[in-house]
Amino acid sequence: MAWRHLPWHLFLRRGASSSTGAGAVDFVPTSRPIDPSDLERLQAFVSQARRLFVITGAGLSTESGIPDYRSEGVGLYARTDRRPMQHIEFVRSAKSRQRYWARNYMGWPQFSSHRPNSAHLALRDWEAQGKVHWLVTQNVDALHSKAGHQHLTELHGCTHRQVVYVHQRVVCLGCGALTRREDLQRRFTEMNPGWAAEAGGVAPDGDVFLEDEQVLHFRVPPCQNCGGILKPEVTFFGDTVDRSTVQFVHDRLAESDALLVAGSSLQVYSSYRFLLAASEKQIPVAILNIGPTRADHLAQFRVSARCGAVLPTIQPR
Repeated sequence: MAWRHLPWHLFLRRGASSSTGAGAVDFVPTSRPIDPSDLERLQAFVSQARRLFVITGAGLSTESGIPDYRSEGVGLYARTDRRPMQHIEFVRSAKSRQRYWARNYMGWPQFSSHRPNSAHLALRDWEAQGKVHWLVTQNVDALHSKAGHQHLTELHGCTHRQVVYVHQRVVCLGCGALTRREDLQRRFTEMNPGWAAEAGGVAPDGDVFLEDEQVLHFRVPPCQNCGGILKPEVTFFGDTVDRSTVQFVHDRLAESDALLVAGSSLQVYSSYRFLLAASEKQIPVAILNIGPTRADHLAQFRVSARCGAVLPTIQPR
């Protein structure tokens, strides 16, 4: 298959984030030029699938200007000594919750402004044309929802979502009450009228970099029902995905005849488990990711390239 012209929607579609802007390029790891034979192989894989199951990870959203954790040279682990919030740390430490919510409060407007890139839109088009049976994302950025995906599971939840989309929620760890994240944002503002901080950059999970001394006087509201601890309805590191969600995804995988991974190293078991299940069911697997993944040995092949450079060139025929 020779290189074809990029689809028209890359140039005319509103709401797409450029994959070549400075903010996006900063977070995209380098990769070698795309081998045309890799595109041919991926095109054949997609063409043969009738009910394609897709798993996406942070590598899909780096081209929208959102950093990831593990990318060589540009991921959070490579650039800083900062590590993501752990579930047990959030639950046990009031200081950790104060730090998390202060950073999240500051990151809310910025993170919510990120837009889908050409890879998100290509996968949305595949779904619209009947190629994608189900899409599972590890990302909490809501970019698949913003792109218009319908058959979608956000495996780890969503930290930010604008009003026009389904509301992201906050859960009370005491009574289980659910409230809208935007309502909590208003409570933060009301409780911290004189608080201000200068952010040092956006982090992968939607918060921003703040120094510890900047958050010392930030006040965190309790649950309005019982006074309990409020937590975003997402899966933190060290926590587990809800069993019913896992079973639902397994059921969708069982209905599929091929699995494509896009932009994930699959280091987290919550998504890797579905590669193991696909292998047991003898469902063919292809991977599109810059750099090796945990499941390379389970895949027919891996293409090492940017998702935004490859997916729009593949036709869901």
